[in-house]
Amino acid sequence: METREKFLSFNLGASDTAVISLQHITEVLQLPLPEICGVPQMPSSVLGIYNWRGEMLWLVDLEAMLGYPPILQGSNLLSKMMAIVLENKGKYLGLLVRQLIDIEWLDTQQMKPPTTELFYPKISPFLQGYFINDSEDMIFNLDAITIIQAPMWGIHN
Repeated sequence: METREKFLSFNLGASDTAVISLQHITEVLQLPLPEICGVPQMPSSVLGIYNWRGEMLWLVDLEAMLGYPPILQGSNLLSKMMAIVLENKGKYLGLLVRQLIDIEWLDTQQMKPPTTELFYPKISPFLQGYFINDSEDMIFNLDAITIIQAPMWGIHN
């Protein structure tokens, strides 16, 4: 039985790598930051709304949401950001990420279950598990559906 899946890998924080299964990714876009409309009284990880294909797409700073320092902090303020558009049952959410790495095949049978002592408390609820790659690094497998359904923006979506 085929247990390999395609994942999109990207940087998380200064030194971590994460993946999200391609089956929940609709599109990857480059966003001009000035086109993101800020929304008041939202959690700090919510950057605002972007007009995507005529729809209002909520944008989230994935790093801030997972307990890392916010991407848009200090000197690494870029004029363009990469966003991964997730979809589940007609709901969309844009995740801003630092840098995309690659699309890779990973064997889901080799995924290890997340243990609380290995991860920040903020990241644990969004983890499906993790992989260990050839260079012995840990790759976090993020759960797209849990991210889309996170209670922090459920009321607005």
